[in-house]
Amino acid sequence: MLIDDYVAELDRTLAGPHGAKRDLVVEARDSLTDTADALEAEGLDRVEAERVAVAEFGEVTEVAPGYQAELTASAGRRLGFLLFISVPMTALMWSVIWRVYPGNELAWRHAPVWYGPVSRLLDVLQLCVGLYGGLALFALSRGARWIRRPRLVTRSLGVLVWAMLPVTGILSVALTVGAKGASQVDVLPSMLANVVTSAFWGLQIYGATRCLRVSRPRLVRG
Repeated sequence: MLIDDYVAELDRTLAGPHGAKRDLVVEARDSLTDTADALEAEGLDRVEAERVAVAEFGEVTEVAPGYQAELTASAGRRLGFLLFISVPMTALMWSVIWRVYPGNELAWRHAPVWYGPVSRLLDVLQLCVGLYGGLALFALSRGARWIRRPRLVTRSLGVLVWAMLPVTGILSVALTVGAKGASQVDVLPSMLANVVTSAFWGLQIYGATRCLRVSRPRLVRG
């Protein structure tokens, strides 16, 4: 059937979050089917009705950029929300752990001189990433009317994650090494915190990769 072929081509052309993509494709199919049904009721045979419906709907190359723009914004909103929630939550979780398990006070006095500045730098970086995620989320939702190139906002989120995760990872390892002998965190809390942190990082990498993929200029304009 012509509608099935058209929808299949549209589905192959689009890239983005599975649920949002499925909804857009289903919406397109329903619109085409309704138009074809109406034309068939007017006397056209089914094949001709579907041909006219597809022609009126537009070529996939004409329709896809609009759908892709929405999918790109959707991917950005998801990653922005994830950063806005997960980054501050990770920082808060580790802050609580360090306060509950302060460790050896004498050893802390002999911590490297760079330990304090690096710790504060990590906190500031995490705060900035979380805030940027929140701003991007707002820009791609309520603030969309004022954003001329939402694709660039989505792409910037992907770039930010890939740029910041290695930096935060290195700083975190440096702090762990610098605190050796001073920290007395129990194995279980530390292990759980590391599992949660790794899970968040995995989700952020997945979201960032998708944002970079769907925001490529050849996929979406604007």
